[in-house]
Amino acid sequence: MLRPRKKYTVYDLQQLKGKRVLTHIHVKSPEEAAAAEQAGVDLMSCSFDSPESQARLPKLVAAAPNSFLSGATPHGLVSTEEAIRVGFRALELGASSVYCSASPFIIEAMAREGIPVVGHLGLVPRHVTWTGYRAIGKTAAEARELYRRMKTLESAGAYAADLEVVPHNLARFLSSRTKMLLMSLGSGSGCDTQFLFSDDILGDYDERLPRHAKAYRNFAAEHRRLQAERVAAFQEYIADVREGRFPERGHLVEMDGAVLDEVVRELSAKNP
Repeated sequence: MLRPRKKYTVYDLQQLKGKRVLTHIHVKSPEEAAAAEQAGVDLMSCSFDSPESQARLPKLVAAAPNSFLSGATPHGLVSTEEAIRVGFRALELGASSVYCSASPFIIEAMAREGIPVVGHLGLVPRHVTWTGYRAIGKTAAEARELYRRMKTLESAGAYAADLEVVPHNLARFLSSRTKMLLMSLGSGSGCDTQFLFSDDILGDYDERLPRHAKAYRNFAAEHRRLQAERVAAFQEYIADVREGRFPERGHLVEMDGAVLDEVVRELSAKNP
């Protein structure tokens, strides 16, 4: 059953904590945003880290006007002033909140200005040089550190945090010990949202699917099929032109023969 077309606020999301798991898709085009809203997804996110993605944000908002949409800010925000400027710009363009993988120091500055901010815990792809690509929190020391970081983000004022590739039983415990919404990306069903990228759901690439993801379609194969159809169509067109099959009479506009003969005689007499 599709949910009513009510656009969530951060307040609404906070009231839902612990009551049900929300669905969450990262979208990359207006078509995907429109499809996600029509399908009834609860939350969306998108990139907001390049001029192209910043120009795209209003189009996503227009395509899904009744959906809560978070914009992911650039990596490497160099100052609190820049972070605040970028955060407010995303909100002005229609974002409902912003995602930021920067330090709690940066997040706190944004939150103090009333910008709703989502932090990041667990495996942080932008920081993998410190951890490698692996699950985070399988040891007691890492679990304690995750808890500490979670509480630091909470104190900084983040209203939510992505929790990426954390053991599901630890994730459930962490979610019960914070007022933040924890958004599970490969961290099980004990969090407040289930988060997947549209590319994973649609199978929209040729690389191996991550363990934590599930593909519901095979768009990569469809793209290959469509590309082969493009090549075939272009080849058929080229052959038709070369062999005189295109254009046919039905593709042409024809002048009345008698009128043409008259024009030809007139112009030929004037220009022998």
